[in-house]
Amino acid sequence: MTATRLHPGGGLPRGLLLLMSTATGSAVAGNYFAQPLLDLIGRELGIGPSSAALVVTAAQGGYALGLILLVPLGDLMERRRLTVALYAATALFLLVSATAADGTMLLAGTALTALTSVGAQVVVPFAATLADPAERGRVVGTVMTGLMLGLLLARTASGALSELGGWRTVYWVHAAVMALMAVLLHVLLPRLGGDGGRLSYPGLLRSTVSMFRQEPLLRWRAGIGASSLAAFSVLWTASAFLLAGPPYGWTESAIGLFGLVGAAGALTATVAGRLADRGHVQTVTGAGAVLLLASWAAIAAGAHSPAWLLAGVVVLDLAHQAVLNSSQNVLYALRPEARNRINSAFMTSMFLGGAVGSALTSVVWVNAGWTGVCVLGAALSAGTAALWGLERTAVRDSVRVLTTAKGE
Repeated sequence: MTATRLHPGGGLPRGLLLLMSTATGSAVAGNYFAQPLLDLIGRELGIGPSSAALVVTAAQGGYALGLILLVPLGDLMERRRLTVALYAATALFLLVSATAADGTMLLAGTALTALTSVGAQVVVPFAATLADPAERGRVVGTVMTGLMLGLLLARTASGALSELGGWRTVYWVHAAVMALMAVLLHVLLPRLGGDGGRLSYPGLLRSTVSMFRQEPLLRWRAGIGASSLAAFSVLWTASAFLLAGPPYGWTESAIGLFGLVGAAGALTATVAGRLADRGHVQTVTGAGAVLLLASWAAIAAGAHSPAWLLAGVVVLDLAHQAVLNSSQNVLYALRPEARNRINSAFMTSMFLGGAVGSALTSVVWVNAGWTGVCVLGAALSAGTAALWGLERTAVRDSVRVLTTAKGE
């Protein structure tokens, strides 16, 4: 069976689903490769620590712009063409970083790579559109598993590759991978036109912003997603500080391998998706929010106990995946013709939440250490649970009002 025979809602072959999952992970990984290599890059290019740290900022800024400016195009353009173009451009921009002669060129390559790496966020609603509605949760969960594995394992992979051939090897290899992904996606993805009608590009962007006004569930889920990712970011920002100091004293390579622990939680995303397909999407969100909060008790005990820390990390990652996957299932069912705009609005909100979580962590760690970090993470997790509870109340009230109006 060729990919061109596929049609929206007609089901997704396992091989194509695995390719789309791998493609999302490959795309986002490039935004995290540089983090464990900043010292090495700084020494070779002759730039100081503060300038080298701007590489991370450039990746965050480029990705945020891509979410806002490029992801909505999936509702306007032919989606295979857009996806392939973004992956090919990412491969090209990785070559800019691989051949960087100074810090300025590296920053430019990093920002441009991050900008087009949002092709991953075009693939996710693409998969949701192709999926049979009865299996959409499983499909989205599988694709998001790939994305989260790419995010979590990028640091480990970059450390290994840099030891083999220097930091530039990371960018050369990743460029080749992204070029391969572009070719495979071009060959195997079906053509799928955008549903945005005759919207102009400015009109498309205005429509994306207006989704918040038009869709109350988007507002609720954006808040839930932002607070959940903020809690997730608190852990992964502070864990490096904890593991590098006493009583752990781990090396940088060992800290990089710590990302493998989070991968265990990411692998459960398909379970959350299957539960959502069975009509338990709200239960999955609620359970995820409660587990997110509960995980911080174990994480706090992890200050002196590796076993408690590992258990807390797995539970937190599992919980975050449950919240994220169930939220996507709720949102992708709202407006099939506007899935990319809804995804843009939702993921931008989540990204901002994650950035706030990381920024707060740096301040709290300096002033209150691991205990303060755990209080911050628990507070953000409690906010996630509270927002979910308020959403359920608001939805019930809306249904009651509509029912009463119809009765009158």
